[in-house]
Amino acid sequence: MIERLPSGDTKLDRVLGGGLPASSITIVAGPPGSGKTILAHQYVFENATQAKPALYIATVSEPFDKILRYGQSLAFFDRKAVGETVFYEDLGTILASRGLTAALDRMDHLLKEHRPGLIVIDSFSAFRDFATDDGEFRRFLHELAARLSAFPATSFWIGEYEGGDDAAHSPEFTIADAILYLSARRISERELREFEVRKLRGSDFLMGRHAYRLSSEGVDVFPRLADPAEEARYDADGAGRISSGIKALDDMLADGYWPGASTLVAGPSGCGKTLIGLHFVFGGAQHGEPGLIATLQENPTQLERVVRSFDWSLADDHVDVMYRSPVDIYIDQWFYELLERIERGGVRRVLIDSLDDLGFTTNDEVRFREYMYSLVQRCARNGVSIMMTLEVPDIARVTHLSDFNISHLADNVLLLQYVWAGSRVRRAITVLKARASALEPTVREFEIAPDGIVLGDELEYGRDVG
Repeated sequence: MIERLPSGDTKLDRVLGGGLPASSITIVAGPPGSGKTILAHQYVFENATQAKPALYIATVSEPFDKILRYGQSLAFFDRKAVGETVFYEDLGTILASRGLTAALDRMDHLLKEHRPGLIVIDSFSAFRDFATDDGEFRRFLHELAARLSAFPATSFWIGEYEGGDDAAHSPEFTIADAILYLSARRISERELREFEVRKLRGSDFLMGRHAYRLSSEGVDVFPRLADPAEEARYDADGAGRISSGIKALDDMLADGYWPGASTLVAGPSGCGKTLIGLHFVFGGAQHGEPGLIATLQENPTQLERVVRSFDWSLADDHVDVMYRSPVDIYIDQWFYELLERIERGGVRRVLIDSLDDLGFTTNDEVRFREYMYSLVQRCARNGVSIMMTLEVPDIARVTHLSDFNISHLADNVLLLQYVWAGSRVRRAITVLKARASALEPTVREFEIAPDGIVLGDELEYGRDVG
């Protein structure tokens, strides 16, 4: 059994297949400002002990006092540990004045003095600048690796390596057991930070690019949501169908929804999409089913005003609200927070209002569809029913549902639209899709009354609809 080194972030450890292998060499690469030093400190204070202290060696790239000053701004930085279980050493002066051989001798002395269980060299890429040629640098690497192998220590080599060319031409990447790459890219006015495992010997890690955020708490990674197909069966019928909260709509759906089903409510602005979703959540709450309203439309004050007009209340013990502004949302973090709220609250019904705002927070359509697929599948396996609203551009005679191509993921699709009858504008609803149900594909008029949605008569094109 390979001993694993925890990072202090369970989601990051999951990406790494349970954590980094102990007694290994890990290169943490990336451009300036990507969080390499923060990640190293996170490992240091998570793992340093009296028996296996941590040794943090600074070179010429990052001033020693600057590393300490910014390190103290991190929530997990323990001043009492410095000099007891965490030791800082500045190698910059020796390296600049006397070169690689003297630096290696000094590191040899530090290893024997502290006998560390964890070693950080920040920045490792600076060593190459002091080598007279490639041959000297390779000899330095060989001798350093030999010294490190004499101690049961885990090493982190921090470096400002860019892209894939550095990995292809730098000999330290061949020696390393693990290569972690941190990067950031611009998407319109947003910045997306991505964590990638490019090499990890002896581990089954999660491939792909995983979003992360930096804060005083450290590096918070959000593993890429991409659920594979599962052969294992689960109870898709539950205790029978559940009500939408609107009796006439239940009839159109053949007596309601299957538990764990996903429903897309599409329609133009102001036609009642959110209200149908609120019926769904509060209808479940009346029967003791916990519900979650994940809104990117109305803030809690605006939403409370809406629900109060229909004699509901956000103070209901069975209703939770997760509001996030669409102009300051990190989509990966949003999905993980949603899943955590669902699990923590034992939620059975979820309203996502709306997919438009959520989808436009990223220009990566593939990533968005992966996340939506994974969310729908996870909720289905756990019997959690989802209702999602989506605004369409057409006011009447809707011909196009979505630019995100996600309607196929939903079990049920409800279409809301406006219809004209002379000078009067009517609201109409149609069940376009209902998996495993004998749906009623008719156009029904509905009104928004003081007690909510009230369905009316069937409309006929040519007579009721122009």
